Amino acid sequence: SSHRLLMNVLRYSAKHTIQSLRLKQLQYIATMKFSSFALAAVALATSSVNGFSAPARFGVRQNMALSMATAVDADTKTALATAANEARGLAMDSIAAAHSGHMGLPLGAAEMGAVLFGSQMTYNPADPTWMNRDRFILSAGHGSMFLYSWLNLAGYDIPMDEIKRFRQHHSMTPGHPEFPSSEHNTPGIEATTGPLGQGVSNAVGMAASEKMAAAVYNTDDHKIFDHHIFALAGDGCFQEGVSAEAACFAAHEKLDNLIILYDANEVTLDKMAEYTQSEDILKRYEAYGWEVFDIDGHDLDAVEEAIALAKANNNGKPKFIKCNTIIGKGMEETEGTNAAHGEAGVPYVDKAKLNIGIPEGEKWYVSEGTRDFFSEVQKKNKANYDEWQATFAAWKKANPALATQLENAIADKTPSAEEMIAKIPAMGDAAEATRVSGFKIIQHISAMVPHYVSGSADLHGSTRNYINDGGNFGSGFDKTYAGKNLYFGIREHAMGSIMNGFAYHGLFKISGSTFLVFVDYLRATCRVAALSELNRVSYILTHDSIGVGEDGPTHQPVETVSGLRVIPNLDVFRPGDAEETVAAFVSSVTRQEGPTALIFSRQNIAQNSGMDYMARREGALKGGYIAKKESADLDLIVLATGSELEHAIAATKDMPGARVVSMPCMELYERQSDSYKEEILPSSCTKRIAMEAGVTGLWYKYASKVVGVDKFGMSAPGDIVMKEFGMTADNLKKEIESMA
Repeated sequence: SSHRLLMNVLRYSAKHTIQSLRLKQLQYIATMKFSSFALAAVALATSSVNGFSAPARFGVRQNMALSMATAVDADTKTALATAANEARGLAMDSIAAAHSGHMGLPLGAAEMGAVLFGSQMTYNPADPTWMNRDRFILSAGHGSMFLYSWLNLAGYDIPMDEIKRFRQHHSMTPGHPEFPSSEHNTPGIEATTGPLGQGVSNAVGMAASEKMAAAVYNTDDHKIFDHHIFALAGDGCFQEGVSAEAACFAAHEKLDNLIILYDANEVTLDKMAEYTQSEDILKRYEAYGWEVFDIDGHDLDAVEEAIALAKANNNGKPKFIKCNTIIGKGMEETEGTNAAHGEAGVPYVDKAKLNIGIPEGEKWYVSEGTRDFFSEVQKKNKANYDEWQATFAAWKKANPALATQLENAIADKTPSAEEMIAKIPAMGDAAEATRVSGFKIIQHISAMVPHYVSGSADLHGSTRNYINDGGNFGSGFDKTYAGKNLYFGIREHAMGSIMNGFAYHGLFKISGSTFLVFVDYLRATCRVAALSELNRVSYILTHDSIGVGEDGPTHQPVETVSGLRVIPNLDVFRPGDAEETVAAFVSSVTRQEGPTALIFSRQNIAQNSGMDYMARREGALKGGYIAKKESADLDLIVLATGSELEHAIAATKDMPGARVVSMPCMELYERQSDSYKEEILPSSCTKRIAMEAGVTGLWYKYASKVVGVDKFGMSAPGDIVMKEFGMTADNLKKEIESMA
């Protein structure tokens, strides 16, 4: 075991040049390296409250000198080191009890947790949703016992009994962190993580949201937003492409309130990391425009100093701290190897706990000294919290209108759906693409909901979701952090993650746009938004069918709408005219249970002017309604959605017994009462046909025959493509006539 540890340390240190000076003899540091011999010697030493002595410090790749003024005093350092080992013990015991989990990160990153929760983060466990708290996201969500352990030690309401119930049914400690929802309400969890790369990208969204909040609400006299966003991630997060997209956005918009800690343990699940990566990640992040640090992640002084400097340096650069660590630290049988990643160390838990100073036979052990230490941390944080509350009270008194706006934003309070549809004028009778209708409607939405913002993946001109007079978000050019329009660049995946970050942050509602066919680039984020019940998020997805035309099958979605409909808790609205588009937008901002996808057409479609505009809005708000009522005994029901609604109405013009049902949102319709659904689709009428310019499968729930598109499209003018695939009133009429 000692030989393995020595080899790991030697391999790990060989990249670093010889440096003989001890850190504590230096007043300032620019770049520092230590010999592999010294590192090995220190790593092999035993003793002390730490249970091990950390390797000497790695270099800080940073232009400014690093002051020693933030070095941890001896008593605090001892307390932090003890807490780190006891957090390791909690993780080991919980994973062993569950016979499931990931032990490597909680053991390897314990010093980072100690410094964050014991020194550098501002938070109040008694008010876990305090709006100016620092946020911490465990992007490497598989290491969830790291987070649960530290939240318990820090004083959050996660009882030890829940720590013991790790990964058990209905526990507060699920396998991966889950943002508070109807399923889980674990305080201190800032984001649902597990899909690698998402957490660090969510952190970018949180940092952007904080910058926006500071710009909108801070005044010259009172600063109520000035917190930082922290995220801890491993190699897997940085191999996922979404993190690169988000990192570029963060640097370009100068989000210097963002601090990423990279748990650089040189291990991935299958192999050592060198098997699949050879890049210099620090150079990559420097090239993006980040400020980077390279430290020993087991050295409390190094971690403390790097984080303190990162917080203090408002230089327009997000911060990236590479914390060189040994995965599974303290469990000599597995540490430093990919076996440490999961629960392979369970048989060695008792021995490892003894080695790091946990009393023999004790399980889920936390010393009185550690509880006392965090009690003092809570007092310090409470003093900061109370000082902020006084500032907030003064700000609120001086800015009553702004205070009301903020209170509404925090509560996500909007006018009711009924109030909103009443305030938006009738859209008119002219044929119009629903994306164009959406542009008109979003102006009203923004005015009625001041905390509503929107962005696009380089397609504002096509998706038409730009908020006039809202200003543009960001740094440089004509942008400010108060701007309501975000330019994500051609980064759909990052856009979805950043939007989720805005929602997690809890101050703004946000929509993001792209062509519908490209939603698959951000599908993973749609799933997490639905799982996390992020009702503050909506998607504006245009160019919705083969009607796109000349761009051809690469840009003509046929399976995509149905692909979104099968995501649980995602409302998918494909409106059939401008008035239904009003309802779709209103529903997206008033819904409380989860996100909404708005599916809009590129081409003009006719308005259902034969029906009162308000009745269309009210009907669409129920997901499905009678768009054309039969004038004789009911003998046929035609269901349609989106641009096919006009064909259904036209095809049944001379069919007195035909009813046309518009179903812009299946999910919303399914939530209506049984009596309402029976009224719209009476079970007595079994002759039913549905029409949509997309795959047919889901429509068979409502109809025995479906006119749709079950193959990819073609490049030609949109009207020709529609005709070739039978998306016309004439073809629908023929299909109806062919029914028995």
